[in-house]
Amino acid sequence: MKLNELSEHPGASKSRRRVGRGIGSGKGKTAGTGHNGQKSRSGVSIKGFEGGQMPFYRRLPKRGFNNIFRKEYEILNVGRLQKAVDDGQLDAKKTVDEPALKASGLVRGRRDGVRILANGELTTALQIDVAGASKSAVAAIEKAGGTITVRPVKVRPPDSKKANRSDSKKSKQKEEKAAKEPKGGKEMAAKEPKDEKEKAAKEPKGATEQPAEPVEEKAGDGEDSQGPTDG
Repeated sequence: MKLNELSEHPGASKSRRRVGRGIGSGKGKTAGTGHNGQKSRSGVSIKGFEGGQMPFYRRLPKRGFNNIFRKEYEILNVGRLQKAVDDGQLDAKKTVDEPALKASGLVRGRRDGVRILANGELTTALQIDVAGASKSAVAAIEKAGGTITVRPVKVRPPDSKKANRSDSKKSKQKEEKAAKEPKGGKEMAAKEPKDEKEKAAKEPKGATEQPAEPVEEKAGDGEDSQGPTDG
């Protein structure tokens, strides 16, 4: 057998069709893309469009939801703990907590801490302090002569930089508001006397002092109100 005598099996490969090379080839003129329209142009791909039929992403029903209050634990099995003790990664005489597990490379750390599960076998008595554990894992640890303390991880405090930034922004806004208010009050107080002076200057001098109108005596039922009588 020689290299120049090697050949592939019939139908193993298919030659590329050359389009747009005349109508005699069956793929000339429009090159198999049809007449006009968006899909006859180059570079067009409508993702998720299936020609008008119900697309795949709408044929499937909606299911479930994302719980924003879910707990995110780093999962660790008792069998992995036993292997780490056998390999010398963990010291069985010390308390096995999250910092010790991170230092040994068993976990990376999650938001809600580490949770122990019961997959595998544990034969070494360990003192474990983690954020969570299953009932079967607790039973396996206690059966091996160890103890486990489950204490939830405290909620992560807010970023101090962001808190300081927001506090400084609020205090700055208060200062700007306080600086604007007195200034506006003084301007209004200064404008009022000026307006009154201008108004008084425009009015004539005698306009302010008007003469008192004579009071007319009303006719009453007494003797003074009666007219002259014939004597």
